[in-house]
Amino acid sequence: MRTLGLDGFSKGWVAVCIDGEARNISFHPDVAGALSAPFDRTGIDIPIGLTEDGERACDRLARDQLRPHGSRVFSGARRWLWQEFSDPDKANIEALRRGQTRVSRQLWHLGPKIMEVDAFLRADRSRDVREVHPELVFLRLNGGKPLPPKKSGEGDSLRRRLLRRHGFRKIDVWLIEARLGTGAKRDDVLDACAVALAASDPAGSVPEGLPQLDGQGLPMQIWF
Repeated sequence: MRTLGLDGFSKGWVAVCIDGEARNISFHPDVAGALSAPFDRTGIDIPIGLTEDGERACDRLARDQLRPHGSRVFSGARRWLWQEFSDPDKANIEALRRGQTRVSRQLWHLGPKIMEVDAFLRADRSRDVREVHPELVFLRLNGGKPLPPKKSGEGDSLRRRLLRRHGFRKIDVWLIEARLGTGAKRDDVLDACAVALAASDPAGSVPEGLPQLDGQGLPMQIWF
């Protein structure tokens, strides 16, 4: 089985492929390029399936599992934010007018990636592409024990150890050599590896069972 894990960064996407015992990494400017090769299943660290008010049950369930670090799950993505506005302040004025929550600056800057994936999946529904949250994957790999922040030295080291135990023997080479010059950060590579593991051998999802579908028929479900 050939699976792929994608994590976005400022200049594109980190793609980690698992094919049997083989582990490979590549970098792509857009999601279409990253998904141009045939894969049985792809995991991606980006919201799939969006509501009008930005509230999704899968986000609430993921935050519950990650407590006391529920803030690691971003929520509030809405198509209209980026379809109708190019300025976050104006978008937030409209959100308040509609009785909705404001969008954070961090989520706002993910908008182009969210809309890129949304457009791709709405145009090609035959692909098995699943939303994955890497922090849920690392929580599972760590036996359900909360992890330190991923950008901390302790958090980085623990995540590398967990990945090495699951076949990523070249993770240090990827972090030191492969990513240099791409614009991808260390945590982008670590997250893409975790997402690839969930695509290859998913342990579960929130919610379990059949997912809710958004207004465009896309599933709102996070795998780990």
